[in-house]
Amino acid sequence: MEIDWVDGFIIKVEADCKKITIQANKEGLVSLANQLLELAKSCPGSHIHYDEYNSLEEGSLEMIISKTL
Repeated sequence: MEIDWVDGFIIKVEADCKKITIQANKEGLVSLANQLLELAKSCPGSHIHYDEYNSLEEGSLEMIISKTL
């Protein structure tokens, strides 16, 4: 699965007891949209793992998006 990022992307993931918030600039939203399309084309069980060490802003929560059946 190809994971591409648009230059200048910013994405932050936060949560409180009742909601998860994903904040992103235009480049971040386009990057996520393209990656979700690639994930949709992949085999069940495929996933994309995001965290502050490889793609999200500092202080972001870890986020894993998986494809099911």
